Amino acid sequence: MFTQLLLPQKGLLLLRRWQMGNSPLFQPNKEIKELREISQDAAKMSKKAKPAPAPAKAGPAPGKGKSGPAAGKACGREPPTPPKEMLSNTKTDFGPLTDCDRIFQNLYGRLDWRLKGACARGDWYRTADLLEMGPQWIMDEVKRSGLRGRGGSGYYAGSKWEALQKAESKSKVLILNCAEGEPGTCKDREILRHEPHKIIEGCLLAGFAMGCEKCIIYIRNRFYNEACNLQFALAEAYRYGLIGCNSCDTGIKFEIHVQRGDRYLTGEETALVNCLMGKLARPRKRPPYLYEKGYFDHPSTVINTESLAVVPTILRRGAKWFTSLGRNKNFGTKLFNISGHVLHPCTVEEEMSMPLRDIIEMHAGGVCGGWNNLLAVWPGGLSSPILGQAAAEEVLMDYDALEAAGSELGTGGIIVVCNDCDPLLVMQRSIEFYMKQTCKQCTPCRDGAIYLPEIFKNFTRGESVPQMIDFVEVISKTMTGTTICALSDSQANIARGLIQHFAPYIEERILEYLNDVDDC
Repeated sequence: MFTQLLLPQKGLLLLRRWQMGNSPLFQPNKEIKELREISQDAAKMSKKAKPAPAPAKAGPAPGKGKSGPAAGKACGREPPTPPKEMLSNTKTDFGPLTDCDRIFQNLYGRLDWRLKGACARGDWYRTADLLEMGPQWIMDEVKRSGLRGRGGSGYYAGSKWEALQKAESKSKVLILNCAEGEPGTCKDREILRHEPHKIIEGCLLAGFAMGCEKCIIYIRNRFYNEACNLQFALAEAYRYGLIGCNSCDTGIKFEIHVQRGDRYLTGEETALVNCLMGKLARPRKRPPYLYEKGYFDHPSTVINTESLAVVPTILRRGAKWFTSLGRNKNFGTKLFNISGHVLHPCTVEEEMSMPLRDIIEMHAGGVCGGWNNLLAVWPGGLSSPILGQAAAEEVLMDYDALEAAGSELGTGGIIVVCNDCDPLLVMQRSIEFYMKQTCKQCTPCRDGAIYLPEIFKNFTRGESVPQMIDFVEVISKTMTGTTICALSDSQANIARGLIQHFAPYIEERILEYLNDVDDC
């Protein structure tokens, strides 16, 4: 198979003619049928030649803590186990969200984002009373709420935080991940810009529950205005004694520092910790896990911005209120970014488990050219497997429903693609994003980042052979569950999804190229 990549153009043309027949009597439908038969035979041979690797097992408290690929069967990982204390519901009707249930009431920046405006919206209301309830009460309430990671991992926050709470150390570090580099995702930026005090208060409550006295907030360099707003909010919090040596007059010491950086890989929690320590931003092997040996060997945990910003509201309104929103095991509200071929790209807060089509049509004005013009959707950012029109019409936007549909909720970044564009060019650009973003540390990921963009580029031009469609699956299997982090799995998921939905377009493009060469 690798020799086909190295053949010159004339050699590829001869090989295709030998495979498909050089008779001008072949009709397009018949040729496509033969192409698919050849592809099926090649797939059978590849399965016999090399079995699929076993899926990697998730650790006790892994959690990517990033704006990227989510955990689940689509990534070859075991689904997270819910806490025993978690509540449940039997709700069947979801969305739209009422205004009184919105957590982010200043999402669009129409109100004052400073301390005075934040307090008017309910932030910092009796925070001292929440702290006096004790760390175990906070932890139990988070477990009962069933809060799951909003950064892509989907792990239950209570279970992940409990691992750091049980670590025996007086120098634990809480790390907040605002390195939002996932294409199609910009929810954390809106929180930083318009609701910075929710982040600061969430850091204080979560850090106190886990026994941390220090918090580091990592922000992308490109988020300049957002970082300025957060620094101003931090200055206000220190000035009025909300954090510091005597946070909220409770005697609790809690310090927050801001660091800047800019690389997609820092979305992975171990790469982020390495970056904060001044090392190369590369993922590292686990064990030891971060709650054992993290930031400068101190027990640490990495949490996504949205996951932390909702904690104060959960503690004030109670876990029962939070679990009344969304489907069972998929509770609460979620920020969705809608972009691509829609009339009005936007960021919205909606109830979990709301139908994908309702979110697009209600908030983004629908697909350009109407719903029937929809080609495909990325429901959770670029790292989530793509969905076709039929699946997108019925799927609910939550972790379990999207996993059952063969995709992931991820970061909630909805990217819409319509029929007016070139689907093969969309394939090429989406897979080329990872060509420069991988750290080149693991061989399967490094080789995949080299071969997959080249293969998809040939698909776009039509300068390929039918077997290459199934060769993508062979490469994807090699990349799944064989590397340190899940970035390789993300590339494999994207490649599989693109091939699954756009294989007929690839076959058509190959035939068009052959016909053009024959005419010449």
